[in-house]
Amino acid sequence: MQSQDVAPRPAPSASDPVVDVEQAEAALVEHYPRLVRLAYLVLPPRLGRNRRVLTAHALTQRALPRNRTPVPVIPAQSTGRDGDPGYALVRLRVLRTALEAGLPLCRPAWPKRSQLPPLLPQVWGLRLFPRSGGADELALDQALSALSGPGRAAYALRGLERLPDGEVRRVLDASGVADADAALREAGTVAGPYPLLESPEFDPCSLQARPTDLLRRRRYLRAALVAGCALVVGGALLGLPGDTWGPYGAAAPPYTRNPAAEAALDPGELVRVPAAAWRTSARADFSVWPARGDLAGDRALLRRALAVWARPGGSVAVSATPGTPTGGPAGPPQLLYAGTVDAVRVVLLYDGLRLARYAEPKNGAAAAALDLARADGARRPEAGAVVLGRSDRTVRYLTAPWVTEAAERDLTEPGGGAMELTLTGGVTAPLASPVQRSGACTSWNALELTDGSATRVLTDLGELVPARLTTGRPGSASEVSGAKALRDWAPFACSLDTVRGAGVRSVNAWDFASQSLPGSGGRASWVCTRAETWRGGGAKVLAQFHTHGGTYGAVAAKAEDVPACGERDPHVLAGVLWKSREDGWYLLAAGDKGIGSIRATGGIDASAESNVLAAEAKKGARAELRGTLDDGREVRGLR
Repeated sequence: MQSQDVAPRPAPSASDPVVDVEQAEAALVEHYPRLVRLAYLVLPPRLGRNRRVLTAHALTQRALPRNRTPVPVIPAQSTGRDGDPGYALVRLRVLRTALEAGLPLCRPAWPKRSQLPPLLPQVWGLRLFPRSGGADELALDQALSALSGPGRAAYALRGLERLPDGEVRRVLDASGVADADAALREAGTVAGPYPLLESPEFDPCSLQARPTDLLRRRRYLRAALVAGCALVVGGALLGLPGDTWGPYGAAAPPYTRNPAAEAALDPGELVRVPAAAWRTSARADFSVWPARGDLAGDRALLRRALAVWARPGGSVAVSATPGTPTGGPAGPPQLLYAGTVDAVRVVLLYDGLRLARYAEPKNGAAAAALDLARADGARRPEAGAVVLGRSDRTVRYLTAPWVTEAAERDLTEPGGGAMELTLTGGVTAPLASPVQRSGACTSWNALELTDGSATRVLTDLGELVPARLTTGRPGSASEVSGAKALRDWAPFACSLDTVRGAGVRSVNAWDFASQSLPGSGGRASWVCTRAETWRGGGAKVLAQFHTHGGTYGAVAAKAEDVPACGERDPHVLAGVLWKSREDGWYLLAAGDKGIGSIRATGGIDASAESNVLAAEAKKGARAELRGTLDDGREVRGLR
């Protein structure tokens, strides 16, 4: 057989037609049998009939371009498939790869993909080949096997594609054939009639199947089984503990039991604090809460709760506040509560870092829920209550053992008084939850707890631990217990809705400035509310503006992850565009008492040598605020 000579592919020109991948796919699917037959005729017979069949299908299926592709061949100006640029493109790609598959493998060069056995399609246990033809087809096959790859390609384009020699020459040139004229002369030496190319002898889509060598296949299978067993045994031996490092490094092998992990799943190992431990302990937090609840001795329930915490299944609804790890406890956690709350069995656990609430239906349904929340570093004010359950827009709490009274209070009605809540074994009667209401905010119910040292107000923000509410300058904030503190919080209670589900530990409201309004508009207060989180980061700051006599405060500026209005940096500066009764617009700005002057630049140019500023402005104007502290430092306004 003559050597095959394939030159580099010519580059397409700007005048070549461009084919979309969808157009090429349509042509490939429509003319798939003819394209596979063309690839089968061009492939070298030395591959064997079975591999030629699979390779012809593989090369044809890989002929689809990835995107819009120019066709460096002018299709024959005739009707039918030859006038379709999509067909011309896929035919050219099939021809190129079939010619590359016939190239000899060169040792220093990487083999082309078409020179390797195809990955797909694959047939195991069968040999496939076209149906046998007559004597004429056999003679033609022998004659074609004596030609080079370009010669077979020229013969197939002449006989199968019915292309004239000029068009055959252009297709061969585009396929990278170095000497198309030599290929045409070589194809002219074959005397077989062209219609024989349409016979089943050369049809790789109409196949016969025969088994492979059964005895050899059986020997190969036995050898593969022996090798697999040896590999498994060798891997097991490498993984055994010894003097050297195994595949798990310093970790124990998977079959070794971990005592701490086992203890964390054993209900008998749960930490149970005595009922009076909090009275003599130096700490007052969740770690001194006793185990309470009518099901504290139900080992099956406790075992399910521990197992779900360690390995929650797909049917378990798991929630965690931001920054809360969701893995199981490292050792035996502390039991705080196990009992029935409404129609749910609830288990409350604490591992020193997190609170975990497990809940399952009392009727035995498979559904379960697991809620996790950080509670590390909690002190007596933050460790006053934990949510036990929610239902019908109400919430029940488990209170700390030092709590003596519980009440429900509407923050938006500071003079409305508090409604007493019954405490049964530390569990409160249900009270309305502000986070489960629907519609506009017209009230905000909070939990008021009284112990031997103080009265505190906590609010439900949709998490396990309610947030503590305080008021006053950062660093010296106090509880929301007096009449003035309640009045300060009333206009801003509904703003608590903006920090729901953020892992909030406490929210402080600070009335940092008071200002006279232009045009005899009365007075207004500036309040900064800062929500601190259990994880430390993610604190949210709101600067709110409230006119005396108004019902609610308006948010003038807000920021996140800034030290302003906090213990580290208590200074705050904010501004708002305000419309007077005479329809005049003003820029109102205020800072805390540590700010000695305010400067507005940008859309409004104004200044004041005090901690408040009022300047005429236009509707929609924007300004940048800068304040100067008494010590000369600069404070930027919140946005």
